[in-house]
Amino acid sequence: MKKILFITFFISLSLFAQEKINTILFTNVKIFDGETQHLITGEKVLINGNKIVKIAKKIPINTDTKVINAHGMVLMPGLIDAHTHLMVVDDFETAIYKDDQMYIGALATEAAKRMLLRGFTTVRDAGGPVEGLKRAIDNGIVSGPRILPSNAFISQTAGHGDFNTATSYLSPHFAGIADKAEIYGWVKIADGVPEVQKAAREVLRSGASQLKVMASGSITGAHDPLDATEYTYEELKAIVTEAEHWGTYVMVHAYSDNAVRNAIKAGVKSIEHGLLVKPETLQLMKNKGIWLSTQCISYSKEAKELGIANTPMEPKFNEAKKGAEQTYALAKKYGLKLAWGTDTFGSLELQATQSDEFTARAKYFSSYEILHQVTGLNAELLGLSGKRHPYQEGALGVIKEGAYADIILVKGNPLKDVTLLAHPKENISLIMKDGKIYKNQIK
Repeated sequence: MKKILFITFFISLSLFAQEKINTILFTNVKIFDGETQHLITGEKVLINGNKIVKIAKKIPINTDTKVINAHGMVLMPGLIDAHTHLMVVDDFETAIYKDDQMYIGALATEAAKRMLLRGFTTVRDAGGPVEGLKRAIDNGIVSGPRILPSNAFISQTAGHGDFNTATSYLSPHFAGIADKAEIYGWVKIADGVPEVQKAAREVLRSGASQLKVMASGSITGAHDPLDATEYTYEELKAIVTEAEHWGTYVMVHAYSDNAVRNAIKAGVKSIEHGLLVKPETLQLMKNKGIWLSTQCISYSKEAKELGIANTPMEPKFNEAKKGAEQTYALAKKYGLKLAWGTDTFGSLELQATQSDEFTARAKYFSSYEILHQVTGLNAELLGLSGKRHPYQEGALGVIKEGAYADIILVKGNPLKDVTLLAHPKENISLIMKDGKIYKNQIK
């Protein structure tokens, strides 16, 4: 018995010792802290466990500390993408109705790993059954970014989340046969105040950090024209109220001015896309502190490059593209809170274009503005989830004491040329998430 107790005590001491020596010191770095417009020099950064514990010019170390000489590279927060769809690894129809869901999950797992290796340590997933992948990442089973999940989309019948492409079908509401999209957790089709209340509660029950609602027509939707307004004010207000009861917020897919106005009136906090809004609506968003979560990458290309030429999507895409440039310019002029997101979905190859957003965005914003968007500002947006935010122990998107140790080391100076981050394989030498190193090319 004494021998067993001694062995148990010895193992406990060993585990404790491993935790105590879990320290990494970064030296010879220039720091972009996620907030200020200049690089901080002469400071060292000490990591203990999964947190940044000390930033100072002189930091005493012990023999168990791993020292990483960054050779003058820029140390900055891990990147945050505020609009991803990790589960959408093909077009919606294929991912939901044609492919085996286990296969979709396997592809999404690989997509998450690759996303982390592009330097993205946190994402806000804007819809899809991603909760299981999030749990596997958080439990250390697979690698990937932190995920703030929206889980199932909330959509009206014939809305952007009505993914069944058949123009004539037996509605689940009348036939009593659930659609695969609902069975697999992709969407909640709900019409009328009582139904949307129930849908919102069910999505919150699933572990969503925030709710994603389809409030207008779309480019890729099976049925809805781009100018369509989806959901009434009363329906949107009911969803917002349910989110507020849980201390979180609603983000809406909305392109048209009428849809955005409807969402603003209902109390929505984050407008996704918003490319057809009028200047006065953008000003209203500024006055009310509402976020614009828009993307530049898709609209920096032509329909032919995206593979949608001569399809029903092309005219809708061209209409959105026409409004994009004005929206970006006015959003900057009015000083809106702008999130950095990509909305990249589809094959692994298409998702790999995520980093091209840096180049596309550089046409409209300065390198500092973009870096701030993809770090500190995005972290502020994620904070709207309140207690539904799954990562409460430290700050995200910043380099400061007590923040999570989500760090990348960049060759060159991204504050002068943010497009360096468009080439992560060549220019990001080290990637750390939660204190663990996933990539290290430093010699």
